[in-house]
Amino acid sequence: MKETEPTQSLTVFGPTIAEDFADKRVHSNNITDNQMIDKTATIDENAIIGKNCNIWINTQVRENARIGNHCTIGKDVYIDHDVTIGNGCKIQNSASIFYGVTIHDEVFIGPHVCFTNDKVPRAFNQEWQISPTVVLTGASIGANTTIICGITIGEYAMIAAGSVVTHDVAPFSLVIGNPARHIGYVNKAGHRVNCQPCSNDKR
Repeated sequence: MKETEPTQSLTVFGPTIAEDFADKRVHSNNITDNQMIDKTATIDENAIIGKNCNIWINTQVRENARIGNHCTIGKDVYIDHDVTIGNGCKIQNSASIFYGVTIHDEVFIGPHVCFTNDKVPRAFNQEWQISPTVVLTGASIGANTTIICGITIGEYAMIAAGSVVTHDVAPFSLVIGNPARHIGYVNKAGHRVNCQPCSNDKR
């Protein structure tokens, strides 16, 4: 996981809703109504935070990151520059989401999940290339999972805690282990089922 130096950032006063402090700062146009941003969180002035988001202690959101509406971001989370996170996501404590990751709506990211972004990391390589990772709608990633970059995690997939995911995960697939392997299917509610549901299955 590699990152560049952060730009000038905005440390938000809080916890409080945005209107209580929006008029106190010059660079506060990334803060919208009904947000709760903890006073220790660092939100770059060029990040975009949606409505009704909660961002907790010591979290950093870097430049040009985009977070949708109704998201909860736990304590000590790192969201790298240019990361996109959809609406209704829940990101638990100490998750690391690096440049190159796109997260769609209603995704659950468990505590201490780490996304990588470099397939062949070397400290001395100045020409390294991002390998993008996409997490599709409704997927859940369990605690302490590592996501090896360059893959797609399908809609409503379920990744068991502690897994190391090295390949694409099919929609509604349940995977576990190191490396993560397919062991069955789940429905939208996350319960085990005998066959792969379709995307319009409301169960």
